[in-house]
Amino acid sequence: MYLLPKKVYVPALAALLALGSTACQKDPETEPRYFIRDNLQWDEQDRNATVALFFFNDLFNYLPSGFNRLGDGTGDFLAAGTDDAIPSRFNRPAQYFTNGAISVVNSPDQYWTTAYAGIRRVNIFLANIDRVPALASNITIWKAESRFIRAMLVWELVKRYGGVPLVRDRLFTLDDDLALPRDSYADCVSYITSECDAIRNDLRLPGSIPDGEWGRIPRTAALALKSRVLLYAASPLYNGGQVNGANQLQGYPSYDAGRWTLALNAAQDLMTAPNNVHSLLTTPAGTAFATVFTIKKNAEIILAKQSPNSFNLETWNAPMGYGTPAASQGLTSPSQNFVDAFPTLTGLPITASGSGYDPQNPYANRDPRLLLSVFTNGVTTGTTTTGSRWLSRNVETFDGGRDRPGGSATQTRTGYYLRKFMGDFTSSTTYTNQSHNFPLFRYAEILLNYAEALNEVGRTEDAVTQIIALRRRAGLTAGTNNRFGIAAGISQTDARTLIQNERRIELGFEEHRFWDVRRWKTAPTVLSGPLYGVQITRAGAGTTASPYTYTYNTRAQAASMLWQARLYYLPLPYDETTKNLNLVQNPGW
Repeated sequence: MYLLPKKVYVPALAALLALGSTACQKDPETEPRYFIRDNLQWDEQDRNATVALFFFNDLFNYLPSGFNRLGDGTGDFLAAGTDDAIPSRFNRPAQYFTNGAISVVNSPDQYWTTAYAGIRRVNIFLANIDRVPALASNITIWKAESRFIRAMLVWELVKRYGGVPLVRDRLFTLDDDLALPRDSYADCVSYITSECDAIRNDLRLPGSIPDGEWGRIPRTAALALKSRVLLYAASPLYNGGQVNGANQLQGYPSYDAGRWTLALNAAQDLMTAPNNVHSLLTTPAGTAFATVFTIKKNAEIILAKQSPNSFNLETWNAPMGYGTPAASQGLTSPSQNFVDAFPTLTGLPITASGSGYDPQNPYANRDPRLLLSVFTNGVTTGTTTTGSRWLSRNVETFDGGRDRPGGSATQTRTGYYLRKFMGDFTSSTTYTNQSHNFPLFRYAEILLNYAEALNEVGRTEDAVTQIIALRRRAGLTAGTNNRFGIAAGISQTDARTLIQNERRIELGFEEHRFWDVRRWKTAPTVLSGPLYGVQITRAGAGTTASPYTYTYNTRAQAASMLWQARLYYLPLPYDETTKNLNLVQNPGW
């Protein structure tokens, strides 16, 4: 566990030179000149808290980010470790989750050190900020935001490992006993939710945060974190359904239906909060879903990890056939499994009778979120284009196309590339800087949390209302019964399947699927067996047949997934369990 501050290292040559010149120095330098000592960091004369705010602002760097973060250098999305995608490059760390290569010393999503480093930094700030003579109202807000970050970091640990050692407010020294045992899952959930309750009224309302401070923690972020934590706590894996028996480190020993009511109430608290400014973004019609991710400040985003405007996402993930000045690497290959999850415009699954799905014209009349999430092969017939168009040409993922040329170049392994989060460069010739702030919480998730909890307490029709709101925003057709493809009188079981699929397509690549299939205990089914793609061949010139032929689940098969029961929980780092013998490793590792 990272419980002590990092050491400041002086390069060996510099140290040697310093030793060699002490004879001509009256006061030799004993630490780097840029080192800020406590009396300056927490300056009792600094009414503006200038230096203390350097420390405070750094705390936000510990919040998680989700863009291409797994692996060295330019990495992969966590979704590439699920049935939603695969890395376009071979032998990437993200694929360890689905091919059995993960181990205690080879875990791609290792977060232990980062989280505990951030927790210690928060505790240092909380222990010292009162020494600074800033406005008391500002200090109250800063403390609340710091505590939110700490609660968020504890949650990031808990969702990976189960119960973890709770540091709370303690600041450890070398003289302290650092061999802390793990706290129970129940105690960790209680700690996080109680922190959210304690700080909520000290955080600012989202509408009162100035544009120049966008990315600071609003009151609704605390409510959103509590909603997510309680939704997980009520779910099958944790609510008395642990896969390793009644293990208090991995969940609650017995099932309690009341936990679904707690999750329901937590989502409803945010939705009905006074002065709540959050809502689904509905304009511009048809593309509002994409706009959520490219407008830095909008009503749907509750909290996002801030980053400078750039076109890195486009460069990393857009189809690989685009060259200078808009070079793209195509690092992410969404799966056919993910594409097939999107219904048609009717709201019906593509396998349902009457859906209107045509497997030889597969991207026509589909849920608009599909083409806003995934690059597909683009086909122009007359003046009509179905599929994707990018940088003023159709995307070509047919065999031999510019975006799937074959050979050794990195390219799609499934026939698809990731489109979500990117700016609209349909008619452009080059990229320009865009806002790409990773959404940590957004209002659509809260509606889905609410829908899931409503259905589990037996209020299935109320749950359907939330799904209809999402489908209406997406641009699906209402149908004669205004139910957007949802059957009248739908059962609780079928509604559960509906909600889980809606969550998959609405929140795709936002780091939900990886954890959702674990908490639902559906991972043994969905993360086993083939991960599919599509093979697209183009007919010869002069033929009257369809110019493209789509072949599914044959040579285009991308990979085979191997689920292991131990993957419900990630392994604690090997070096932590060897240093701290009180840390109990998760079963199977």
